Amino acid sequence: MALPLRTDTPLPLVPLSWLLGRWEGAGVLGHPARGDADTRFGQVVEFGHDGRDFLSYTSTTWVLDEEGRTREPLDVETGFWRPQPVDLRTPAPADGPRPVQLEVLLAHPTGVVEVLVGTARGPRIDLSTDVVARTTTAHEYTAATRMYGTVEGDLLWALDVTLEGHPMRSYASARLKRVP
Repeated sequence: MALPLRTDTPLPLVPLSWLLGRWEGAGVLGHPARGDADTRFGQVVEFGHDGRDFLSYTSTTWVLDEEGRTREPLDVETGFWRPQPVDLRTPAPADGPRPVQLEVLLAHPTGVVEVLVGTARGPRIDLSTDVVARTTTAHEYTAATRMYGTVEGDLLWALDVTLEGHPMRSYASARLKRVP
């Protein structure tokens, strides 16, 4: 499947241009630190840019009831995705596109700020925690990995976390559709 490329995309953002726009859908979360019961949620994710070489990012989630209706707000995160310059002197791998190094900065209203680092390679992004900063009232959140990718034109993502003394494990995932 060809990935869309907008003509107003700054060159450093081209490898991430498939993310640009608004995505909506639903997912599920569950973790022993939160009672381990699965919770269905709705989500809107928006990626944009203002002409500079980073993406702005906002994710808003809310709990869904059994009929799929909005029940209550769940979470918000906002931040910036910063692709790092690619060394074009290094040959591209034979098995696909050259990986792009990423720095992702995210802030949560729960008192957590995190920096993730990783790579984008075609329509797949893998990130892991570099730094987590928490306020004194924030829950004990110490590490995460995130994976984003496209399947059949949809944005799929998965989040694993180390939370409140529990080892790294699956926390949330969703499938989102691009909104025209």
